[in-house]
Amino acid sequence: MTSLYEHCNLCPRRCGVNRLRGERGYCRETAALRLACASIHRGEEPPVTGQGGSGTIFVSGCNLGCTFCQNWQISRYADAETMGREVSSEEFAAICIALEEKGAENINIVTGSHTIPAIAEGIDRARERGLKIPVLWNSSAYETGEALEILSTKVDAWLPDLKTLDPALASRYFNAADYPERAKAAILKMLSFPYSFIIVRHLILPGHLESTREVLQWLAHLNLFKNTKNRAMVSIMTQFTPVNVTDLRMPYMRYVTQEEYEQVLDWLGELGIEEGYCQEPVRNSGWLPDFGRRNPFSARGDDASELSSPVWHWEDT
Repeated sequence: MTSLYEHCNLCPRRCGVNRLRGERGYCRETAALRLACASIHRGEEPPVTGQGGSGTIFVSGCNLGCTFCQNWQISRYADAETMGREVSSEEFAAICIALEEKGAENINIVTGSHTIPAIAEGIDRARERGLKIPVLWNSSAYETGEALEILSTKVDAWLPDLKTLDPALASRYFNAADYPERAKAAILKMLSFPYSFIIVRHLILPGHLESTREVLQWLAHLNLFKNTKNRAMVSIMTQFTPVNVTDLRMPYMRYVTQEEYEQVLDWLGELGIEEGYCQEPVRNSGWLPDFGRRNPFSARGDDASELSSPVWHWEDT
């Protein structure tokens, strides 16, 4: 399966580089799988968090270029060179088993679109070693159908973003003008897999409510939550936070207002979207991760034991 890195067309960018020889395309990653951390995370949607927490595994690198990425330390190349460590399929499997032994209710793989072949092998190895809990795929949805097929028998639930359906916003804020069409196709592909569960996530961008309305209208027109036999939900997120980076493409440098939040709630009612979750407005940055810490979610020095319990970190020996 690693031969797919030889002329890499895994994601919609189709860079065509030979990652097996160390060549790097847009994601700036070779064929090696690099991880930043793994933890028991309790800040996801209720079905994902459950009682024991979600076993999140953060993958280094990314095939998008979001200007306000909360995980910028591991997604942006300049920092990603150090914020992450290469792991074998055997070590990946060991991390999954450790999360399960610590009480995780699932394995939640975060932003691994550019490393699907290696992750697929790691999941197979974990199952061979006795992993019993479900595997979740937590991604931007900037993916190809062919790549998702590799995961179709390995992933039990999908947590894709649907960031925007506006190509201009996609180009400006995510560095991918084709994101809207690619993400819609990816979500439909995920829904086509039998027995899988999906939560479509959408982050409200301050000052860009029409983008949110367009996303909600597409979901409503698709009848996504009425025609999938309780296999689909929507999750509206308000946690946009201006991160400490300099980027002239940044959107409004503020949090989502109460008025914007209430407007989105009104649209959900008007469009008949009832299945899912809506995050209360978040207007602080204390929750932002710092992947230089063994527990990234104690970035501000506060007690984050209730939010996250570390299991593995890239600096561990």
